[in-house]
Amino acid sequence: MRRLIALLLLSGVVGWAAVALAQEETAADGQTAEAEKAPAQAAPPVPGSAGAPPPPPPEPRSLDELLELVRKGFKEESAENKRREAEFKSARDRQDALLAEALEMFGREERLSQQLEAAYNHNEDAIGENQAQLAERLGTLGELFGVVRQVATDTSGNVWDSLISSQLGPRKELLDRLGRSKELPSTEDLEKLWYELQLEMTQQGRVVRYRAKVLSIEGSKEEREVIRAGPFSAISNGRYLLWETHEQQLRELTRQPPSRYVSTVEPFEEATEGIEMLAIDPSRGSLLNALTDTPSPLERVQQGGPVGAVIIVLGTLAFLLGVWRYAVISNESRKVSAQRKSDSASPGNPLGRVLGIYEQNQGIDAETLELKLDEAVMRESTALERFVWLVKVVSVVAPLLGLLGTVTGMIQTFQAITLFGAGDPKMMAGGISEALVTTMLGLIAAIPLVLLHATLANGTRRIIDVLDEQSAGLIAVRSEQTNV
Repeated sequence: MRRLIALLLLSGVVGWAAVALAQEETAADGQTAEAEKAPAQAAPPVPGSAGAPPPPPPEPRSLDELLELVRKGFKEESAENKRREAEFKSARDRQDALLAEALEMFGREERLSQQLEAAYNHNEDAIGENQAQLAERLGTLGELFGVVRQVATDTSGNVWDSLISSQLGPRKELLDRLGRSKELPSTEDLEKLWYELQLEMTQQGRVVRYRAKVLSIEGSKEEREVIRAGPFSAISNGRYLLWETHEQQLRELTRQPPSRYVSTVEPFEEATEGIEMLAIDPSRGSLLNALTDTPSPLERVQQGGPVGAVIIVLGTLAFLLGVWRYAVISNESRKVSAQRKSDSASPGNPLGRVLGIYEQNQGIDAETLELKLDEAVMRESTALERFVWLVKVVSVVAPLLGLLGTVTGMIQTFQAITLFGAGDPKMMAGGISEALVTTMLGLIAAIPLVLLHATLANGTRRIIDVLDEQSAGLIAVRSEQTNV
């Protein structure tokens, strides 16, 4: 009897556990299905529903109650099994419907995919055609873009260096932007570029007066009235101005060009109409810089150093001496010519003095007279040739001094190369200048002195030839008188 009661209790507990487990599985399946259909945030479970926790099992107090519970558990388990079987069949039927619905959706999506693929292929072809058309149209625009960039870059450099910028101010921003741009220029930018080109060309043909700041030689900035002759020259207060491109500033030249150029400035400033002369610099400053850097004659002579100074002193003295002797010889030559036409001997000229020796010695023989006349001619020749030799000596020594200066200048040049190398030509300029200037001074001194010496020697020789001729005639006359 006890075994039967224990078996019944065990069967009741197992049945009750199976019922509870089935209820839990059913609740779990229901929650899963509702989770798939319901939104992400579900309502909290209600007590007594499938999602609520099962109530605690009743505790039997007698064997009859236990048997009744076991019987009730069997009935509930059977009903639950039938319910679950019905749910399984319903779910199977619902799966067929879902499968049919999924297949229908797959068909629709497949047709949509085919339509999209056809549209994609059509768009690919259209894109290719449009790209080809764009490349064709951009061909001409690309060439235009390259021309615009090149013109803008060239114009920017010209505007930066142009004297016109001293009047119109900076104009590089637009040109630099167009020169560096990697995009096609807009119509507005093209119009501005055209305007800048036209403005530059128009201003290049004008003479304009305007106020501008000028950097003076003392280093102060002064606002002055400036006259600009095109892009070539700018003048103010009778002086030439230079356009400094780096500072974008007008400044006075530290040294003005030669006077033949500066002499045109003042009349040009005073003119209000008509045509006036003005020296312009077509190189836009390069020639002015070259003229200001060119040494003056005095500076050029100073580059010759001590040797050049010696050449100048000797050449000047010899030239003055030669001119003096040329004047003396020319005067004596005129007196000799006048004496030849006169019948009386005058002691104021070489020929008259020779004739005076003849007249003073009428009674001596021909040989003695010849000796006296030769002595007189030699004395006159010595007087006529006085200091002429010095002109000849200096004419020979001057080129030698120039050669000496060349040697000393080259020595300085090589010393500069030894100390500083040959990288900077300015370090060698002093020695080279001395070498060339002394050579030039030697030739300048020698050439006129050689010509002057030849002129003096020729004039002296003519007078001496006249004296020799006349003395020979007098001796011949005395010889004839003696023979008779």
